Order: sequence, then C-alpha cells, then structure tokens
Amino acid sequence: MKDYSDLVQHILDTGVKSEDRTGVGTLSVFGSQMRFDLREGFPLLTLKRTFWKGVVSELFWMLSGSPNAYDLPENIQKWWTPWADEDGSLGPTYGKQFRNSGGVDQLERVIESLKLDPNSRRHNIALWNPSEVPMMNLPPCHGNLIQFYLRDNTLSCHMVQRSGDMFLGVPVNIAFYSLLTHLIAKDGGYDVGDFIHSIGDAHIYSNHVDQCKEMLTRDHKSLPTLEIFNMGSLLNFVNWEYEKLSWGDIRSQVICLSGYNPHPGIKGEVAI
Repeated sequence: MKDYSDLVQHILDTGVKSEDRTGVGTLSVFGSQMRFDLREGFPLLTLKRTFWKGVVSELFWMLSGSPNAYDLPENIQKWWTPWADEDGSLGPTYGKQFRNSGGVDQLERVIESLKLDPNSRRHNIALWNPSEVPMMNLPPCHGNLIQFYLRDNTLSCHMVQRSGDMFLGVPVNIAFYSLLTHLIAKDGGYDVGDFIHSIGDAHIYSNHVDQCKEMLTRDHKSLPTLEIFNMGSLLNFVNWEYEKLSWGDIRSQVICLSGYNPHPGIKGEVAI
C-alpha cells in the first residue's frame, strides 16, 4: 500500500488549492497511478480501519444492477442517501451501468469475453455513460473505464477514476476493484495479478488534511489474505444467491478475509 501513502504525501506537499462542487475545498493533483500486486496480499488499507462490510455490500449491490440506495443494508445506506430521491433512487448510475448500459449487460459481457477470447484488448466496462449522465443524481466517480487483461491464466485489472477522495473514498475504491478482480478470476478459474488504479483529479478535502497527516505517522501493517469459495457462477450469485445470505453467511461461506489488523479508524466528514 506504499503507492497509496506516497500519493497522499505528494498531494499534501504539492497539491493545488481549489474550490469544488461541495464548497469544502481541496488540495488536488491531476493524473496519478497506483499499482497493487494482488498476489502479495489483499490491498485493504491498514493505516486506518477500512469498513470491509461496506466494501463487500456496495460491490454486490452494484453488480446486482440496483440503482436504489434502499437495497443496501441500513447501516450502509447513509453513505448514499444524500444523493438519492425520496424513493431511494440514485438515477441510472453505477449498478444500472454495470448491468444495463444502453441495453448491454457489461458484467456478463466481460465475463464471457474473457472465456471466449482471453487475449482480446476489449475486456472493458465503462460506467460513465454520456447519454445518461444528466439523469444521474451522482455521476460515477470511479469505474469510468474498467479494463481486464488475461495472460498466462492470470487476470489483472486497470480502473480509471475521474475523481478520487483520497482519505475516505479511495481506500474503499482500491478494495472494491481488487475484490471485483478476485471474483471474476474465481468465476473463470484464473489466478489474480495486478490491480492498477489511475485517478484524474486526486484530492484531499480541506477538512481531511489533519487526518491524512495523522495517518501518515503510522506504519503499514501486513496485508490480509482473501479466499473465495462456494460461489459458483458470479452472475448467478449476484442475481439470485447473495440476497438470501446474511453478512455472517457471506463472510464465513463465500468471502473470507483473514489477518486484517489495521490501526484504529480516523473519523472524517463526507463532503456532499
């Protein structure tokens, strides 16, 4: 996770002060990239506790195709309801684009294309749909391009993110797409390789500067390990199975994260 802490330090040292949509203000840099070798452990940040249940729940929620915040567990809905209407709808954003972007199930298509044409350079998912962005309550910050690369039975993922909140959002984004890579690899019988994370506007909100400085006084700890079992088809799981399972069932029967021993959490307000 050194690439992450190095980028946070770089923004603190060289970031440009700017106003933003939320009115909070940021320090930002443009055009950054981090690389995580998934064979060396699962990249869940240890400098502060990252909410693992939230990562898993949000991923399955989006992969199910739901654009409604009320389909999330109650303790996770709060992160999304500020952008939802009274019925919980976020508009045709993340989940809608994963499963029905102009009539295309992008998740299904990429899973099949990896099996049928593994050397292709077209294993892509794009959550930024220009024709539907005006109807989205919150256009996708991440997943503007998600590209998979399969060589020697090893699956890697490159995700392009237009806007990254380095303190609160990006640690979750790293874990989210690393888990997605593991899930697709498990479905296809592949090994995992690298997760590469490119960010356009990487920023620290002005009310997170002190928290980032505190976080960087800490040492990285050993990364946890991830095991996926009893899932079967990823599409069948997200379409039918996961809603039948409790969090305890998912954690014990499907996705096992072990050895996660982070430093204590550091609180920060979400900029809305």
